[in-house]
Amino acid sequence: MTPPAEPMTSGQIRFDDGAAYERYMGVWSQAAGEIFLDWLAPSSGMRWLDIGCGNGAFTELIVRRCAPASVDGIDPSAAQLAYARTRPALSGIARFREGSAMALPFDDDAFDAAVMPLVIFFVPEPAVGVAEMARVVRPGGLVAAYAWDMHGGGFPYAALHAEMKDFGMVVPKETRPEASRLDVMKELWRGAGLREIETREITVQRTYADWDDYWTTARGGPSAGGVLAAMSAEQTDALIARLRARLPADAKGRITVSARANAIRGRVPGRPSGA
Repeated sequence: MTPPAEPMTSGQIRFDDGAAYERYMGVWSQAAGEIFLDWLAPSSGMRWLDIGCGNGAFTELIVRRCAPASVDGIDPSAAQLAYARTRPALSGIARFREGSAMALPFDDDAFDAAVMPLVIFFVPEPAVGVAEMARVVRPGGLVAAYAWDMHGGGFPYAALHAEMKDFGMVVPKETRPEASRLDVMKELWRGAGLREIETREITVQRTYADWDDYWTTARGGPSAGGVLAAMSAEQTDALIARLRARLPADAKGRITVSARANAIRGRVPGRPSGA
């Protein structure tokens, strides 16, 4: 196929469909989140803040695994928050509020832990976001995040995006993709005055039932979905052929994809914490 003369473009990434996002990324978020929480090994009875909580995928993990005293979630998308409020596990436990990671509407020292799952690369000024996390967490409390390794090819749909770019398509990207690098994350945590900083990589896999499962899921994503929907039948067929070669199915027709995230944690200076 000959790439189009002009790049196929789309606007900024928008998160407006909680159900589609659940299929596209919520499953991935929880897979990485399970490992992330194992690594954090938090105590029970903590006050949690989930920044960029979206449709509540990670918030649900906190409630299910951490026996929290309280959980607050904040996100700029009203539609995503509406979906989060429908999760039975969060009913009557989690409180959700619309707002920005760079201006958290909470008092100083209000939480024992603040987490930012798969969000830091969307924050226009990551240093401000991390400083806000540190501000709202008590001395000795936990400030942590994990993010797909965008520069290292760790994004779950990296193969799809690479093939689209080869065809001259412009896929909307994160505001600050470099913020997912471990070296950059370390500097952000140090810049916010955090201590006891540790990092790790998280590798996860997801198996799609068949090609249709993968393709339908990818088309529902907020990044590439709009561009894919605007493609001609010829372009779609050519892209699918190349992508099938890149993501071969097993004997049962299943497609298994790997992804990699970078994780970081640190403590707000102050008295020691058992959290």
